[in-house]
Amino acid sequence: MDRGEFRAQLQQRVVTHIQASDYQPVKPRVILKQLGLDTDHRADLKRVLKRLVKQGQVAYGPDHLVLPVRAEPQQRTSVTGVFRRAAGGYGFVRPQTAQPEASRESDIFVPLRRSGDAASGDRVRVTVTTRTQHGEVRRTGRILEVLERQTHTFVGVYRERQGAAHVRVDGNLFPDPVPVGDPGAKGAQSGDKVVIEMVRFPSHWQAGEGVVVEILGARGAPGVETLSILREFGLDETFSDAVLASAREQAERFDEAIGDRVDLTQLTVVTIDPADARDFDDAISLERLADGHWRLGIHIADVAHFVPVDSPLDQEARLRGTSVYLADRVVPMLPEIISNNLASLQPERVRYARTVFVELDAEGVRLASEVHRSAICSDRRFTYEEVDDFLADRSAWSSRLQPAVHRLVGEMHELGMRLRRRRLEQGAIELTLPEIKIDLDRQGNMTGAHLLQQTASHQLIEEFMLVANQAVAEQLADDQQLFLRRVHPPPTPRKLHALTRFVRSLGIECDSLESRFEIKRVIASVQQQPTQHPVNMAVLRSMQKAVYGPQDEGHYALHSRHYTHFTSPIRRFPDLVVHRLLDALAAGQTPDRTFPQLAELGGHCSDREQRAEAAERQHTKVKLLQFFSQRIGSTLPGVITGVEKVGLFVQGLTLPAEGLVPIGTLVDDHYRFEPDSYSLVGYREGNAFRLGDRVEVSVVHVDIDRRELDFRLVEGGGRPAAARPRRPKSGSRPRGSGKPSRGARTGRARSRRKGRKRTR
Repeated sequence: MDRGEFRAQLQQRVVTHIQASDYQPVKPRVILKQLGLDTDHRADLKRVLKRLVKQGQVAYGPDHLVLPVRAEPQQRTSVTGVFRRAAGGYGFVRPQTAQPEASRESDIFVPLRRSGDAASGDRVRVTVTTRTQHGEVRRTGRILEVLERQTHTFVGVYRERQGAAHVRVDGNLFPDPVPVGDPGAKGAQSGDKVVIEMVRFPSHWQAGEGVVVEILGARGAPGVETLSILREFGLDETFSDAVLASAREQAERFDEAIGDRVDLTQLTVVTIDPADARDFDDAISLERLADGHWRLGIHIADVAHFVPVDSPLDQEARLRGTSVYLADRVVPMLPEIISNNLASLQPERVRYARTVFVELDAEGVRLASEVHRSAICSDRRFTYEEVDDFLADRSAWSSRLQPAVHRLVGEMHELGMRLRRRRLEQGAIELTLPEIKIDLDRQGNMTGAHLLQQTASHQLIEEFMLVANQAVAEQLADDQQLFLRRVHPPPTPRKLHALTRFVRSLGIECDSLESRFEIKRVIASVQQQPTQHPVNMAVLRSMQKAVYGPQDEGHYALHSRHYTHFTSPIRRFPDLVVHRLLDALAAGQTPDRTFPQLAELGGHCSDREQRAEAAERQHTKVKLLQFFSQRIGSTLPGVITGVEKVGLFVQGLTLPAEGLVPIGTLVDDHYRFEPDSYSLVGYREGNAFRLGDRVEVSVVHVDIDRRELDFRLVEGGGRPAAARPRRPKSGSRPRGSGKPSRGARTGRARSRRKGRKRTR
């Protein structure tokens, strides 16, 4: 027997011996004796063990003990779910049985070569292989078939090359252009933004194929990018003739008669909304009672009165789920004859409402609440800016307002701030993440952007809406009703442990952030500090998404046991559902919705909400990229919001857009990524970039179609003088300077394909 045959037989003997149920971990020399081998075969045994370790059949433990690796048999199951493809081609399937708020741990990893031609959002059937090894469960899948396409239409830029036509789809949905046939039928020109219908979806083994179905206009032309976003997310600004006819019918019936409603038209009532708002769905009244208590009235537009169940209006509102607010337009859930007129709580007009009266003691503790069908007449429409101006100088407004209105706004501020202070003291978590507001001229062109600040006027209205939502939810819960809740599950312990490590890596001392009060303390400690943005973003990313559903799981961020959405029925379908439930109960009817029906409706509304948010983010991003595309070479101050191996993500301070500074462009040193501290650290003393650092950047590259923005650090980088590198002596070149290596230059492209996995 030659040496090779001997080792093959020895390997089988070793595997059988170690995998035996009565085997106890021992050292190799003991195994040698147990197998009855002499010392001459010690080298053969070591070679065999080394091979088995590589194969994963055995492992070395402490003190060089040989351990068996008893992998459980592979288990294969078949499940359905929604597929999401990453920029690198691989993807994940969220099982259909997973709850909407489930963490990503339930997702099934699907490698590129096993993903077929599935596209993001498709419902697929996947075979899942589950293996447990070293105590870790691994689930990988292979897509067997696409059960339902999320969409067959995509938006992109049309190009012609060497007689062939193709469309590069916007974003990173597909890495390669999609060939299109017979483009001349639509008269497409190179550079046009077009909509294509996918005839054959691309996969890793074959190119896709599409057909041009609509030409949106020349790339970069006014309004074309907004139109592209509408088509990309399947948003329709128009309504069918049947829906419009249903809305007109409601308008013809409305005569402002109060009827059997509670007449509140003599009550002093005001609305407070953004300056550009066109629909007003909430109004406030407030009375100070003789015993020092407050009687707060939250009056919400009675949309249910104008949207009959199962009418064309109702079906369309359910389908849309929510209004979508883009930078230059609104895609409403309901036709404007309803949203901007009949249901809108316009000043000096009798309007139907659902009124929640809440009695609170002097400190803002809720004592009682009641809900009525009412009629109101708003005395004045305020903007947020006007209320802030009023609070800054109340005497200047004395001559501009009726005494009752002047007194009302002052008392609203007093109670609102008391409610806010009490809510935060009791454990509600509030993050400082200002919203980006695009500034437009009359032609719709972007002139700049700024961050919306949550001023006192915003805060007091928010507090009153929270009171109403909680009061309605608790009333329905006390009556043991099944209703559509706003659910926000608590973060998983794993995410909170990761958040704790991240916060400590920034040099912030903290106890375990499993305590909500410790999270609040950390957030407060970084106010107005460079680390404020990354800490707030990290806390947000540790949270699960808030969703709609009938499950009684509370609202973590608000620290509320029962919570629902009741205050915005003009723009949110779930609020309309809650209004209808209250109507049914008031009429003595038994609601007929079951838990599965409400769960399905909640899932649909959650999906529509997330689609709207994604469209709004993408539209804002496109507007910012268009603005920067005309300002290549301009500089701006920024803050580092993300650190990865590929480079630094920087958000502008004067214009809140985020771009990448590739690591290959940091030529003053050779930088390495340190994940524990979320920083890029150079070899020269003081050379380091961390989350929250202020830097100065210049705009060097904009790709609107791919939604990419690249920055470069301005010389000096905005770092403290002590941290700046020393200049090299003449004739020498520091390590990492000069032209980036091929790996550094292609790293950016690879990172784009793999997706931007942020550290936040």
